[in-house]
Amino acid sequence: MWRDIRLEQEKQLSPLASHSVDTLGRRLPEEPCKIRSDYERDADRILYSEDFRRLRHKTQVFFNAKSDHICTRMEHVLYVRAISVTIGRTLGLNQDLINAIALGHDVGHAPFGHTGERVLDSCVKKINPSMSFRHEYHSLRVVDRLCERISREKIFEKNGLNLTYEVRDGIVSHCGENYDEYILYADKMKDPNLIYETEHRKCMPYTLEACVVRLVDKIAYVGRDIEDAIRAKLIDFKDIAPEIRRELGNTNGEVINTLVLDLIENSYNTEYIRLSRAKGEALREMILTNNKQIYQSGLLRRYEITAKNAIEGLFEILYENAKNLDRKNKSKTMQRLVSYIDEKGYAEDEAPEQIVMDYIAGMTDAYALQTFEDLYWI
Repeated sequence: MWRDIRLEQEKQLSPLASHSVDTLGRRLPEEPCKIRSDYERDADRILYSEDFRRLRHKTQVFFNAKSDHICTRMEHVLYVRAISVTIGRTLGLNQDLINAIALGHDVGHAPFGHTGERVLDSCVKKINPSMSFRHEYHSLRVVDRLCERISREKIFEKNGLNLTYEVRDGIVSHCGENYDEYILYADKMKDPNLIYETEHRKCMPYTLEACVVRLVDKIAYVGRDIEDAIRAKLIDFKDIAPEIRRELGNTNGEVINTLVLDLIENSYNTEYIRLSRAKGEALREMILTNNKQIYQSGLLRRYEITAKNAIEGLFEILYENAKNLDRKNKSKTMQRLVSYIDEKGYAEDEAPEQIVMDYIAGMTDAYALQTFEDLYWI
């Protein structure tokens, strides 16, 4: 009965919205929840996971920040969710689906932000050139394989969160690295069976809801990163070109408001999620300004050296131990690695570089640094 009420409410959505009754389903069949739609259920599974919880101690831009006012990875995720849901509600899209995708989009991010991602990718490629680390694919791996939840029988399930395809696609498709991209459409021709093989950065998401999250990911961080950089005395909003500020605004709040209104105005009752050309180009220029004045600044370069040293050092020792696993090794760090391998139920033929990549990617900034110290400090 209660689930029927939720599904009846979905009938009020736009014809362009994704309806949970039309989902392509889960990898493993499950009985539906008596109250929640499938997308609501997915959002809750992500929200309650330990992997989501650890995002509050992972870098957004500034590593292992001591200031309570510097944005963390979890805060970024919550900003993406808030902005995306506002847009989705106005456009008549499925807010439950948007909520789930937004909550899960960075759940597999490495410690130390994109620096950690690049270093971890480099480490694994040196051992196995056919492997790579990209946070959107690892986020999919987390919800598909590494996350654990307890069933009603209190038995740990080893199949991840068993999310719907639409949420999984939205997670792995969220990373729009092309800064020129400000018009997105749903690609209904994507093959669900090729979700790990598809180059999602070069194609569109499966749903309009995922398109919203992909574009909002940039909207959410561009102004907030400037706010954090102001606190770090790296930059001021006045350092942004006057023409960009005239187009977007002089504060993070103004930038978000301008872009959200523009996106809604240009996307309403269309098969696209898009910004106007003027606002899309201004967003691109603001991101490029951030790249130059924040992400490539001397201060962050110093942080990157620390992050690079820590991840390379962790990977080197942990890989050697995973390759020649000695369960009798009494050191605290190695016992934690053994416990992790047992907990995740890896097959005996699992590549040790995959295990170590999974293990390090799941660490928070502080835990990665502490583990590095435990291994190297005399």
